[in-house]
Amino acid sequence: MTYVVTENCIKCKYMDCVEVCPVDCFYEGENFLVIHPDECIDCGVCEPECPADAIKADTEKGLEAWLELNAKFAPSWPNITVKRESFPDSKEWDGKPDKLPLLSPEAGQGDA
Repeated sequence: MTYVVTENCIKCKYMDCVEVCPVDCFYEGENFLVIHPDECIDCGVCEPECPADAIKADTEKGLEAWLELNAKFAPSWPNITVKRESFPDSKEWDGKPDKLPLLSPEAGQGDA
């Protein structure tokens, strides 16, 4: 089992989760975070830290596509372990539906 970042992270990208991860398995895209499924140890400490409720256990139904998406981008995006400020309009995007078309495939800055 692993945890996955889901749609509500898109354009919110709160980073509270990255600081609590004991194995540093978060990777940063331009407007989204992912969890590397091969690195996640299923500890679950990240899930309650996400203000957008965008982190879910992969055992929940309907998350197969999100697990695939996390696995696809984690190897090519930079690792992130330090919380930075989220987007200025994150609260406006939090909870909006149908954000998948807005997901950028571009890498974020990571811990650089």
